[in-house]
Amino acid sequence: MTYIFHMATATEWDKAKLSGSYTADTLASEGFIHCSKPDQLIRVANFLFRGRTDLILLCVDRSKVNAEIRDENLEGGDDQFPHIYGPLNIDAVTKVFDFVPELDGCFVFSEEMRLAASGE
Repeated sequence: MTYIFHMATATEWDKAKLSGSYTADTLASEGFIHCSKPDQLIRVANFLFRGRTDLILLCVDRSKVNAEIRDENLEGGDDQFPHIYGPLNIDAVTKVFDFVPELDGCFVFSEEMRLAASGE
């Protein structure tokens, strides 16, 4: 199993649990849901969301996602990011973490997240 991560708010996730699928705003505006591989997550979180305290982290089993996933870089560079081209079915989400930054506003990859990403 291979896992990817998506950062969301608890409100968005609560709505998804009621409807059976998750649709980020970017699905409508860009055509896909942004995700990160485990080794990309903290860099992306600190670049885009540093200091935000309202986030949760969805751990997603790629093999269970019904929509197409493409690893691509649309911004230039060599890093390939997983993009989900359709709604994320909630049964593909194996774990949900509170994703709160440290006192300095930076996010860290916890041991629990590492274990989830490795399937342990």
